[in-house]
Amino acid sequence: MRNQSIAFIMAGRRQRRQRWILVTSLLAVLACILCCVMLLLGSTIYPVKDVIRALLGEQLKGVSFAINTIRLPRMLAGLFAGFAFGIAGYTFQTMLRNPLANPNVIGITSGSSAAAVFCITVLQSSGAVVSVASVIAGLATVILIYILSRGKSFSIGRLILVGIGIQAMLDAVISYLLLVSSEQDVPAALRWLTGSLNGSQMHELPPLVITMLIFTPIVIVLGKHLSILELGEQSASSLGVNTDWTRIALIVSSVFMIAIATATTGPIAFVSFLSGPIAKRLVGVGFSNVIPAGLVGVNLVLASDLIGQFAFEYRFPVGIITGLLGAPYLIFLLIRMNRKGEL
Repeated sequence: MRNQSIAFIMAGRRQRRQRWILVTSLLAVLACILCCVMLLLGSTIYPVKDVIRALLGEQLKGVSFAINTIRLPRMLAGLFAGFAFGIAGYTFQTMLRNPLANPNVIGITSGSSAAAVFCITVLQSSGAVVSVASVIAGLATVILIYILSRGKSFSIGRLILVGIGIQAMLDAVISYLLLVSSEQDVPAALRWLTGSLNGSQMHELPPLVITMLIFTPIVIVLGKHLSILELGEQSASSLGVNTDWTRIALIVSSVFMIAIATATTGPIAFVSFLSGPIAKRLVGVGFSNVIPAGLVGVNLVLASDLIGQFAFEYRFPVGIITGLLGAPYLIFLLIRMNRKGEL
């Protein structure tokens, strides 16, 4: 009987591993396909061989400029930003054991956005200054939310409510900055706030790429503890997890990824909110969904950008398309949580 139980458990674990590998591989293949489509499609559709030659550095009239200056930076920005939003959103939702506890809802993205808009409209800054300000503001927002939500004991519900309040306050600050800024700065700020891959340039991408290379391995390594943190503080501590340091490392890593991604593309709505639940539904439980969530984020951003560019008579920023996808899910989630008495 014992051997049968062990064999049953091992078979289940093997089946879950195979499902994780299959789903992750399919998500990666889909991301590669979308990357190729973004390089091929545009106002002019170039032959595949010309696109490859341009990517390899050969100078082709019209093709090299369109591919290397416009389409490639746009594709890379969507790739790395989507991965960052997906991982960070999943980390917050899992660590805080609540699907509403993601950077979009609890105000972290708004903190980074407010700092970026201040730099654009008041300081007339761009590039590295905006990135640094976004990171500092994101970390400061996290600290402020944590301080204001502290009581006799840690409460996830209190943290979410405080975060929503902070987000409303920061959104008001952003609106004020837009009202008092000069007319020439407003379009750039509004385009940035919507979340857009338009105008992405290669020189803007190194901070995002470096951030992902540094912090993604940290989140992946600590990802095995996320499922344990879902069990609660006492259970995780009894299983040997240093909850304080693990939570701090995950929060800092996620905030850096969110802040730099936001500084690069703007706050692309609901990607961090949707990626985790979709990945969990596709992969199931039993293994870390950090990488699948990141890949879901990539696919959401790239697919939404293609839809925004080519599915309508007018071109829409990627943030508008992801907002249309995410808003109904947020309403559904709120209704379901309210029926369960979780709100």
